[in-house]
Amino acid sequence: MKRFIENYQGKEFDLIVVGGGITGATVAYEAASRGLSVALLEKSDFGSATSAATSKMIHGGLRYLATYEFGLVRESLKERRVLTNIAPNFIHPASFLISVYKKDKTPNFMMKIGMLLYEIFSFDKNRLWDKSKKMPHHKSVSSEQITKMFPNALKEGLTGGQMFYDCSSHSPERFTLAFVKSAVKHGASVANYAKVEDFITEETPKQKIIKGVRVIDEISGKKYNVNGKLVINCSGPWADLLLDKVKKKSDNQELRRSEGIHFVTKKLIDKHIFSGSTALGKHYFLVPYRNHTLIGTTDKEFVGNPDDYKVTKKAIVELLDDVNNSFGNSEKIKYEDIVYTYGGLRPLVEDQTEDVYNSSRKYEITGEKKNGIEGLITVEGGKFTTSRMLAEKAINKALKILKLPIKKSISKSNYLYSCNIDNFEEFVAQKQKQYSEFLPEQIEFLAKSYGTEIDEIFSITDKHENCKEVLNADGENLAQVQFAIRNEMAVSLSDIMLRRTGLGLLGHPGKKILESIAELAAKELNWNSEKLAKEIQIMENVFKLPE
Repeated sequence: MKRFIENYQGKEFDLIVVGGGITGATVAYEAASRGLSVALLEKSDFGSATSAATSKMIHGGLRYLATYEFGLVRESLKERRVLTNIAPNFIHPASFLISVYKKDKTPNFMMKIGMLLYEIFSFDKNRLWDKSKKMPHHKSVSSEQITKMFPNALKEGLTGGQMFYDCSSHSPERFTLAFVKSAVKHGASVANYAKVEDFITEETPKQKIIKGVRVIDEISGKKYNVNGKLVINCSGPWADLLLDKVKKKSDNQELRRSEGIHFVTKKLIDKHIFSGSTALGKHYFLVPYRNHTLIGTTDKEFVGNPDDYKVTKKAIVELLDDVNNSFGNSEKIKYEDIVYTYGGLRPLVEDQTEDVYNSSRKYEITGEKKNGIEGLITVEGGKFTTSRMLAEKAINKALKILKLPIKKSISKSNYLYSCNIDNFEEFVAQKQKQYSEFLPEQIEFLAKSYGTEIDEIFSITDKHENCKEVLNADGENLAQVQFAIRNEMAVSLSDIMLRRTGLGLLGHPGKKILESIAELAAKELNWNSEKLAKEIQIMENVFKLPE
């Protein structure tokens, strides 16, 4: 992949997609795969904001049954199956345990009814291309069984629970990138660090007609006018701010934003995902993650400019207190036990609820004709699981506006780029045998991250002895750094360590490893000593816990 913006010569695209998170990535792929000429523009790095701030799950949304959003639950469960099919290296069945205590607002018998409904809505869950991913049915578990599975779970007031299956997402960052790569495969032009500053418009007495966007290349500083017949605003928490550039001030309607944070600690649980609820009835998860535990998430309204957002110590302590008050016996999680933390903002389209936790995760696709604007669609809301379906509907609308024939979508029946694996278990076993000098679990991790591109990683280690050294327990190595820069548009240490690889997602990897990654990046990207020091310092700041 190459950043098209550096060599842009004025081409008019059928479609310009603004925002390179999961929504923009799926929309760009959907459009390109249906024959449209597409430009995808992202102001920072692909999948670097909301799409990187997830609990690493692809799920139906069990809690939406309580708000009677049956359509959203069914659509989510259908899409969970589709994503498992088209991205078998990224999406995997995962067992969840919902604990129920006397203090909880939802008693165990109601939870059983909810699980039966969930099973009904997911009646086709095992109609999978890969039969090794079969998902068992739910079952009730006793309090004694729960404490055997989770010795740290609070025993007092525990009445039982429900065990069921949803899916985990191995790497939301690389999963988002797979959609970008799939769009490129079908002819899309893409660029990260390409910020849309304004719209190109023609004005009549009654309306504004969008003719493209004004873009600044954040790397070179150069400015471009990118021409397009239609623009789709997929900028997530920034969607309303982008619209403000063309809407009348009196029409402004601020998007509602919800903060979600997570943190990673030493290993607290083993095999199953533990779901508990706080005193206010909000759910949190303890997720087994790379021999550590991932804990999240919060759902708290954020007011202000999303560019100013950052995780605060107050937000971490609030989540820590919630978890400690309902999980853990004598030994509680301490702030010092946290090795890494991250957060992001979710865009919400519903403003009828006082608490954003109860706001719907539905999505909206709206033309801006009502605001006197032609040539612009805005996509708002939604969640990771339903992003592909959202994209399909958005492009159906785009084709109607462009007066083009509705060409059938292929995105649910074709593997994503580098994901064409019929049986993932067999694929991993084959690669473990092929690369037997590495530990089996390390090959499995890399197979999940790269799919069929795993051979390209090991071809680099074969050519460059210095790239062969294993940098962490998951088997990650310097070959991935070179691959990220040469093939995946990585231009900074944070791109490499937080989104192209998992080298920074368990906290600070150690001074020696950080420097070896940075030195290779400097060589590949022609950084001088000042730029190298700056990139290292940026990562050092990322790894610091908020004070």
